Amino acid sequence: VHVVEAGGGSVQPGGSLSLSCTASGVVLDWAGVAWFRQAPGKEREGVAARNPSLRWTYYADSVRGRFTITQARDTVYLHMYNLKPDDSAMYYCAAGGTDCTDSGWSRPTSYPHWGQGTQVTVST
Repeated sequence: VHVVEAGGGSVQPGGSLSLSCTASGVVLDWAGVAWFRQAPGKEREGVAARNPSLRWTYYADSVRGRFTITQARDTVYLHMYNLKPDDSAMYYCAAGGTDCTDSGWSRPTSYPHWGQGTQVTVST
């Protein structure tokens, strides 16, 4: 299984970015997919997730209303709006979620397949 993220970059506060995630060797329609992020010195935190079988999505409180997770065919996107400096981090796509539920979606251990990450920097 090979998970690849793309779309990171630098943006000013209030700006927008969209990240994409593709996964070869796993069908994204059958298991949960999530976006996590990790800033230097901080723990990896769940940002958003999508449970395709239940058609549910989950968001961290810090990004709800600003970030949207969507899927088009074999690609999962994270659309980020009104970005803030606190959103700066390495963003990771995680696939094959075995517990993509209200209680499990934000646990890194729920996902066996991870990408290498893409950097997002929000600054003036």
